[in-house]
Amino acid sequence: QVQLVESGGGLVEAGDSLRLSCAGSGRTFSGSAMGWFRQAPGEKREFVAVISGSGGSTDYADSVKGRFTIYRDNAKNTLYLQMNSLKPEDTAVYYCGATKTYLATREEYAYDYWGQGTQVTVSS
Repeated sequence: QVQLVESGGGLVEAGDSLRLSCAGSGRTFSGSAMGWFRQAPGEKREFVAVISGSGGSTDYADSVKGRFTIYRDNAKNTLYLQMNSLKPEDTAVYYCGATKTYLATREEYAYDYWGQGTQVTVSS
């Protein structure tokens, strides 16, 4: 059974940092682009960041560029999102996803596997 399990969410204050993890099991994701998306209450799920299968290419939403860093450890089959200088508007459920392709993409429809999400709440 293929699974993605996120962890690392929590309640923090504005300006704090968090690191999210997404552990994969059931298959290797080393050749797959993987990404982070988030969904705030009452909003659609939106793209946050993506990394290519090799880790050599990344892309970020403008709202997080310069504050968030996506990276992966293929040996551990794990994806990470380092979030610095958090803002209240970063509050959302964060989901990791994995594609079956090598190239990084922002398109949600391209993701075949999803985790259950982890809540990030940033207080002002």
